[in-house]
Amino acid sequence: MAQEQEQFLDVVDRDTAERLWWQAIGPMPLGAETVPLAAALGRVLAAGSTPVAILPGFPTSAIFTFHEFVAPVLLQMAGLGPETHGEIEARMAVRCNSERGRTEYLLVGLMPGALGLAAHPMGKGSGSVTTFSRADGFVIIPRLQEHVEQGERVRVRLLGRGIEPADLVVIGSHCVGLDMLLGLMAERGIRSRTLWVGSQGGLDAAARGECDLAGVHLLDPRSDTYNTPFLPPGVRLFPGYGRMQGLVHRPDDPLFAGCTPAEAVDRAVERASCLMVNRNRGSGTRCLLDGLLAGRRPPGFAVEVRSHTAVAAAVSQGRADWGVAIEPVARAYGLAFLPLRAERYDFAVPAGRWDRPAVSAFRGLWDEAETRCRLAAIGFLTAGEEDRP
Repeated sequence: MAQEQEQFLDVVDRDTAERLWWQAIGPMPLGAETVPLAAALGRVLAAGSTPVAILPGFPTSAIFTFHEFVAPVLLQMAGLGPETHGEIEARMAVRCNSERGRTEYLLVGLMPGALGLAAHPMGKGSGSVTTFSRADGFVIIPRLQEHVEQGERVRVRLLGRGIEPADLVVIGSHCVGLDMLLGLMAERGIRSRTLWVGSQGGLDAAARGECDLAGVHLLDPRSDTYNTPFLPPGVRLFPGYGRMQGLVHRPDDPLFAGCTPAEAVDRAVERASCLMVNRNRGSGTRCLLDGLLAGRRPPGFAVEVRSHTAVAAAVSQGRADWGVAIEPVARAYGLAFLPLRAERYDFAVPAGRWDRPAVSAFRGLWDEAETRCRLAAIGFLTAGEEDRP
């Protein structure tokens, strides 16, 4: 016969119960533990601890990493739903190549046209905060995809809450003279939107009706004429101003001392330690550079930037030894300048937009003597000076 078991329960106060629990269990700290950010969701952090998210050093890479990985975790930890600025469908304006094996986040600017929204790549590189600030969104190119074809439909993830409308849309080649003109327009309450894709890209955008103005400076070697031979049907040319292109280098660089421009290029190409900074394909300056190099590919040839100021900054900061830029930019950066050629910088305008109020206001700037004087003051060529040696 089973014996009857008796159980006794001692009742103690709270402090005694807690002391006995610590004696019996003996909990000890586990020490520091490193876990992936995603694995931290739902876990209780020790008092006084601070989770750390490590971002890349380049600004655009850091912004993308935070946007894609850190922000969603913080929102969920705060009990908030995922924030989304939405997606929109657009047509890729140009063919874009991508490195196989890596997912690419391609910043784009969105421009309305006759065929709907067009996505213009804003350039690659993870160091440009300016590019990120001007972009409307980005296209994700999967790691096994090597390119996106021109005209292909893509999904654009918006960075803001919408596309900000502008009174004047400018696509094409960059020029600091145009920056000044758009500043004059802004003083009159006319908002501009710019996208620097080179002269040929600007002409293509004008032909598709995606912009009001396209800054162009393309030379036809057969006729020795700028811009007019390249106008597509339905696009008119509004005359702009002249400017001098030249080879830029640091004033204290002995390699270029006493050289003509042609001799300077030959010396630079022959020396392996002399780095150039190139311009983006499709720009008028790139066409001039390709003619100078005649098929040669000196060190730095693969490094492409999208503006004269980027060329001058690279040379001034010692990241490159030489490049080609316009005289006003070289002067602003304190660089030596070897003149190569005077050229025309004009504006291609879709015929259907010629009389739009913002375009008419831009054309009206040229009737004012102050506009011409301000251009001349910063080194641009007024009428008749384009043929100076």
